[in-house]
Amino acid sequence: MPTKKLYGGIEAGGTKFVCVVAGGPDHIVDEIRFPTTTPAATLGRAIQFFQPFIAQEQIAAIGVGAFGPLDLNPESPTYGFITATPKPGWSNTDVLGTLRRALQVNIAFDMDVNTAALGEHLWGASKGYDPSLYLTIGTGIGGGYIVNGKPLIGLLNLEMGHIRIPHSRELDPFPGNCPFHGDCFEGLASGPAIEKRLGLTGTAIPEDDPFWNIEADYIALALMNYILTLSPRKIILGGGVMQREFLFPKIRRRVRELLHGYVASKTILENIGTYILPPGLGNQSGSLGAIALAALAMQVDERKDDPRI
Repeated sequence: MPTKKLYGGIEAGGTKFVCVVAGGPDHIVDEIRFPTTTPAATLGRAIQFFQPFIAQEQIAAIGVGAFGPLDLNPESPTYGFITATPKPGWSNTDVLGTLRRALQVNIAFDMDVNTAALGEHLWGASKGYDPSLYLTIGTGIGGGYIVNGKPLIGLLNLEMGHIRIPHSRELDPFPGNCPFHGDCFEGLASGPAIEKRLGLTGTAIPEDDPFWNIEADYIALALMNYILTLSPRKIILGGGVMQREFLFPKIRRRVRELLHGYVASKTILENIGTYILPPGLGNQSGSLGAIALAALAMQVDERKDDPRI
């Protein structure tokens, strides 16, 4: 991964935007963080941040990792749009087109969880492990799955937060808060679901509150499904909820209990503490992943233009 060139990166999250100019994790030139408000105001602030760097021809391309759902089909008339999102005011927002028209620079575009997964794969806790899974548990829940060095996209981008997991109404009578599916994984275990259920943000709930056993169970149930279907060699758990680090041992223990010896791997049976991990890049997985996305996109373009290939 080259570090001499500078790239722009945008982590376009549902709660905040992070814009960065960097050549890699050891070469960060500038960075800004600001709340996600309306599309016009938020995208306008990102554009304003990058304009001086583009005017001086300091950055070669910009990578954008955005919250979704997204249209990632380049043949679609709404390619680069946020589609039917629960984020108020952001449905049918042309993120990619707005940035391209304003900045007039090459822009690579993907899901925020895909870019975070890419950043962790290249520079973070899942470096050298392929395939690998990055899951964010925060304002929403989403997953990026790296196979052969790049995020997996099929018929649609992956929506790992909307899988169905067992929900005991006796243990947890909360009906869920996903506007599309009610008590899917995101509807039960995301940050807004926690706050709606208990009237407190996750950061304000004491560590010894019995709710955390329910939360860890939901996360472990989802991970069991991913382990059995995708078989990642490393799992990274990021997002605001996972900043409560005491959740990691609870989740690891519960994953092992749920698998019940069915996956006869030493990684699960003996070394699960190095299998399910927090992000190695900390709170910069998304923004640095966007830098990686831009750099990789430029490498592809350069290969296309090389007459020797």
